[in-house]
Amino acid sequence: MSMSRSNDAVDTVRKRSGWLIPLVVFLVLLALSALFLLYYLAPTAPPLFSEQQSPTSSTDVSELEVGTLKFWIPANYLQYDSARRGGRRHEVALFAILPDLSGWSNWNASSFADNGPNSRIVYLTIRDQQVNLTETERLQRIYLGYVADPKGSEGPFGLRKYTFTDISGYHDQDLFVGQAEHGIVLMRCERLGPNDPSPNCSRDMPLKGDVGASYRFKRSKLSHWHEIGDAADALLASLRKPPK
Repeated sequence: MSMSRSNDAVDTVRKRSGWLIPLVVFLVLLALSALFLLYYLAPTAPPLFSEQQSPTSSTDVSELEVGTLKFWIPANYLQYDSARRGGRRHEVALFAILPDLSGWSNWNASSFADNGPNSRIVYLTIRDQQVNLTETERLQRIYLGYVADPKGSEGPFGLRKYTFTDISGYHDQDLFVGQAEHGIVLMRCERLGPNDPSPNCSRDMPLKGDVGASYRFKRSKLSHWHEIGDAADALLASLRKPPK
């Protein structure tokens, strides 16, 4: 009787081992597969520290490619050192100083560090973007749906002014439209207030194909909107020409 019970116990262990070991192996493989997918497919955390501006007076040219366009940009126009390595980029950040939009230099370093309401610095961005509207399209298809009066009113400095409604996402900004030889110049300007003592004006425009550009300057310089626009257009055009 005792021998029979012993044999039954051994048979039970053998039967359990027959399915227990494959189950353990399956669970281990499942866990490893999950860890593998998590490691390779999960979004990566942002870096602890964003890249800081690294101005230089060097005029060495970096060749960069954004979308379908190539640019040859002197180092003193590039805000970040990583862009000076060249290559393909989704976005390139530049800065320049009024009135002629020259790049950073040792003698105007203090001006580039100034972010006050009268700062002369213009910040430009070149980016790869799938939706690349003209300024006329941007006005008609986006902004006019958020203004109080689609006809606008006479604004300062030869501009047409539009006021955004209080319930729009642009309620703390004004929209200005100017006429230039190539078409309209469309600018959104932040309003001066306790929460924004140094307001900016910004303009977005297409360059070619899937590449667009934008620039921003202090609202106190709005009277020079035409000169700033011409200078920005000329600078961006010059950066598309390879050095001789």
